[in-house]
Amino acid sequence: MAEIVPRWEWRTFGDSFGVAEGRFAAMEPTGVQESDELYLVSDTNANVKVRFDLMDVKVLVETDADGLEQWRPIMKAQFPVPQAEVGRIFEALGIKTPALSRDSYTLDQFTAELAPGAGLRPVRVHKRRVRYKVGGCTSEVTDVLADGIPTRTIAIESEDAAAVVAAVKSMGLWDYLNTSYGKGLTAAIDHKLPRYAVIDVGTNSVKFHIGERQPEGTWKRVVDRAEMSRLGEGLEEHGSIQPEPLLRTANAVKLMVEEAKNQGALAISAVGTAVFRIATNRAEAVTAIKQASGVEVDVVSGEEESRLAYLAARSAAADNAASVVVFDTGGGSSQFTYGNGADVVDRFSVNVGAVSYTERYGLDKAVNPEVLGQALTTIRSDLSDLEGKPRPDTVVGMGGAVTNMTAVSKHMGQYDPDAIQGSVLAKSEIERQIDMYRSMSADERRSVDGLQPKRAEVILAGACIVKTILDELGSSSFTVSDRGLRHGVLLERYSANQSPASQEVNR
Repeated sequence: MAEIVPRWEWRTFGDSFGVAEGRFAAMEPTGVQESDELYLVSDTNANVKVRFDLMDVKVLVETDADGLEQWRPIMKAQFPVPQAEVGRIFEALGIKTPALSRDSYTLDQFTAELAPGAGLRPVRVHKRRVRYKVGGCTSEVTDVLADGIPTRTIAIESEDAAAVVAAVKSMGLWDYLNTSYGKGLTAAIDHKLPRYAVIDVGTNSVKFHIGERQPEGTWKRVVDRAEMSRLGEGLEEHGSIQPEPLLRTANAVKLMVEEAKNQGALAISAVGTAVFRIATNRAEAVTAIKQASGVEVDVVSGEEESRLAYLAARSAAADNAASVVVFDTGGGSSQFTYGNGADVVDRFSVNVGAVSYTERYGLDKAVNPEVLGQALTTIRSDLSDLEGKPRPDTVVGMGGAVTNMTAVSKHMGQYDPDAIQGSVLAKSEIERQIDMYRSMSADERRSVDGLQPKRAEVILAGACIVKTILDELGSSSFTVSDRGLRHGVLLERYSANQSPASQEVNR
């Protein structure tokens, strides 16, 4: 008998798959097949299905560093199954064999009498497979009816693990988690709504969002939080990401990835911003985070960052606002996006972020008016790209500095994103907070209601940047958006058959 060479498999479930939909549609299928099967799903690492009265049992034997799986067929049993063979089935599944009262079992007897007590859940499945060749790998896009409930699955497999990884990436599916048939079918028949996670790795903080897509296309917040890891600490002095900040950040991303998996996310996207664009050791930092978390950070350009953030933030502006500018200031850069309605007309990024000014002027502690004036002068010079730009009807601000100042203005003991979203912050309030922070040490700032303690060191620089932006835009106030880059990524990559710009992220 010819030796069976194990194949590496990757599979995902869902109702839509972003750019992969169009890429498969543009390919010529190699075949189409329909079948009816019965799956017996369980919590074990086994794949059990019945077709043509033949039970086929496979077990998971290995998962590699990229999450690809190898499944090994361990037995096939023809119904009716003799009692001795029934015992072998449960042994193969790692499940205690129930009491057996028959000499043999038909399929109906097995599913009615033995499966429930063993935690095996019968699911009747109709499949319509459309097969393709992707980068030399076997692939199929399958429409599934699981107990009458529709879902879809995409699978790519080959004996060559590297070829599978390359094929999955080429189809735009690398963010999607490898999901076994049992888990995918269980999610469908339990009517679980699809969840997706986005991790935004910035200069000062790592932001984490899990959204659950509702049947009407809106999004419900499941998790939304940030971890202040200060990845950009020491970047200005050394030009590279330093070991300790990188370790803190990698650990934060690892915990977020674990939480996303525990929450049932179908896909996890991680994006990196200014700190990666600036650092000389960008590749090494991306590799270190992938080794810790299993997720690869996609470093986006400043313009792309602005565009994605605009998608999410635009809904904070009034419906009748014609021209809108959205600014997002973070630890390493500030992004500006000009738009008319839902259309982006101009976007750019400048290296104006709170971390570098904090380090340069010592703004993490109390400073005199002269030092503050020098910092404001430098920030104004570094924001020269705003000179000559048209004055918008509406200004929308986002980012940690903006939301923290808004929380402080409301004396918010516990952060409430719904109360922040759509608030209006006046320049006079920003100036009041600048004067307050200027006279405080970082420890004293931590006692301010509404201020996240880990942001105490950089809040003065952030407030100075926001004030200067309003000065340059000729605005006395702005509307606050609690939605940011992570929400824009969610809309762009995981919306189902709708224009991302038209959808709403429910907070």
